[in-house]
Amino acid sequence: MDKKKIWLIVVMVVFAIGSIVIFGKNLAPATKADQANNEQQPQEQGEGEETNGEQTQPSAEENSGVIYISASKLNIRKEAVKNGEIVDSLMKGSAVKVIEEKTDESNSLWYKVSYDTPKGEMNGWISSEYTVKDRTELLSESLRKLDYSPQQKTFEYPNNPRVAVKGIYLTKYSASNSRLDQLIEMSKRTNINTFVIDVKDDKGHMLFKTKAAEKYAPEANAKATVKDIEALVKKLKENDIYLIARIVSFKDPTYTTLHPDRAIIYKDTKKPFTNSDGLIWASAHDRDLWEYNIEVSKEAAAVGFNEIQFDYVRFPASNGGKLDASLDYRNMKGENKPETIQNFLKYAREQLSPMEVYISADIYGLVGSVADDMALGQYWEAVSNAVDYVSPMMYPSHYANGTYGLPVPDAYPYETVYNSTKDSVARNKNIKTPAAIRPWIQDFTASWVKGYIKYGPKQVEDQIRAMEENGVTEYLLWNAGNKYSEEALKK
Repeated sequence: MDKKKIWLIVVMVVFAIGSIVIFGKNLAPATKADQANNEQQPQEQGEGEETNGEQTQPSAEENSGVIYISASKLNIRKEAVKNGEIVDSLMKGSAVKVIEEKTDESNSLWYKVSYDTPKGEMNGWISSEYTVKDRTELLSESLRKLDYSPQQKTFEYPNNPRVAVKGIYLTKYSASNSRLDQLIEMSKRTNINTFVIDVKDDKGHMLFKTKAAEKYAPEANAKATVKDIEALVKKLKENDIYLIARIVSFKDPTYTTLHPDRAIIYKDTKKPFTNSDGLIWASAHDRDLWEYNIEVSKEAAAVGFNEIQFDYVRFPASNGGKLDASLDYRNMKGENKPETIQNFLKYAREQLSPMEVYISADIYGLVGSVADDMALGQYWEAVSNAVDYVSPMMYPSHYANGTYGLPVPDAYPYETVYNSTKDSVARNKNIKTPAAIRPWIQDFTASWVKGYIKYGPKQVEDQIRAMEENGVTEYLLWNAGNKYSEEALKK
């Protein structure tokens, strides 16, 4: 036998032995250790599958027939004709599934589409002219950089069960005086089960003295109102109150006073930038401030808060970005605004989820209804994909006249919140691991708004009804003075 044949036989034998070993290993029964490891995997939210630690994208077959609305607002018609009866409308970026095609007399292509709504599946006709097959075609260069892939989110922590939140806001003062007992008693008479308490407030002051403040901004501890935080948390838990720690993130005049080199300033004058309230903003690009906010959050989680809520998790309002050329944002990493905000929220969840607390973010109510980040760094899909709960601030008083076709949105609480919630629900369908939607709604009278109306129980009820009709049942009530319309909240 020649050498070539001998070598071929050797190779075939080695291959056969290797195959037996490999397949034998794969076919072997799972050990108890293997089974235990499988059983201990946390329940994940969403449908992403893992491969070597990475989540796979939807296959082309899964996305078959799905297209996206490219017009800012597209009417859905009963028939495939230009002036057909309008049965609904969808905002830019909405996903729909094509179930039929038709060409009209002018040779224009129409799609019959189906899409989900809180009232069930809807269908109708749209012009193909206002659609795209790839949603990224609708995004600006800065928005294309964001992470829309399925995220690893633990749906529920065993030691911190999810709660159907119906909450109210408390200042650090209300949490430390007789007002607290009054609000606890109110919770017993109503369906209120959650308190959102300032742990780091708009001025950068602490609810209780923290080691984080000692390190990053000692003056923040000077006006702490609660001396025994463990006793406060114990009292609230004994009264079945779910606790959310409000952390004002990037508007922080205390921090910027101590670190003026971290403040957003005007390039020409070098003076700190402020909005109408006169409070100085730090840069969201500042990684030290990231650590500060997260360290405060860890201390809140350690004493028993169930959830961390990041407020002012954005860049300051800059006249729609028109002031950007005049401002120095201290951007040392070359990141765009929405990229920085999403990266902060993803980092916060990475750091805090081992402590079994949920992460939420407050965003402008209008973010769910616009196609960009409003020059604030808050792009709906990017924020929702990074956190467990997203809380759009749907205060009707905060929408410009004419929004949703309403002359004065403040005077139309039901209509304003209905439209905002509808759009927000639609946006969540664009990603596989969205956050639960839990809006902030208005329980105060905005007397500064021209054409305002007085708010009371009816207006609160109208807002709650508007959300519920869109399938959203959790909410948070805002009143700066912590005085709430109890009649609207009865059990």
